Amino acid sequence: MTTVQTHPVQTAGAAFALERNPFGKLTLTSSTGEVFAGVVPVRAFPIQSPEVGISLLNSDGHEVAWVEQLADVPAHTQQLIREELQGREFMPRIERILSVTSYSTPCTWQVQTDRGHTRFVLRGDEDIRRVGATILLVTDSHGIQFLIQDPTSLSKESRKILDRFL
Repeated sequence: MTTVQTHPVQTAGAAFALERNPFGKLTLTSSTGEVFAGVVPVRAFPIQSPEVGISLLNSDGHEVAWVEQLADVPAHTQQLIREELQGREFMPRIERILSVTSYSTPCTWQVQTDRGHTRFVLRGDEDIRRVGATILLVTDSHGIQFLIQDPTSLSKESRKILDRFL
């Protein structure tokens, strides 16, 4: 029998313990002793404030716990939540725009991301959206979203290409 160490968390007046069960699923035990297997963390503000407001949902999609600030929970619990989020979220960051096939859409972009080189088709100018003051989301023809954290941090050549689409 394997013993799993739990780390109780107190947030927003509700205490809970989070652990990974033998099947790799997150299991939450509430302060009342209620156990929820297959808990899924979901960020309230995934782009603008990824460390603030994380809901822990049961397998039916109902919230069973709320984490106001990820930094306020024990390191072990933070690690479990971050691991689970990384497995669910896929949003590569564009670090450089290498080329585009055309300045009219649809066109193919070749980019360098934090996960390597890739190519994607931009269907229309409306597939580049502003989120907040400096963040851009670029959605390809398959619905995959790429993040540009701060366009001013891109190279001069990349900004020149991007400006033609904004």
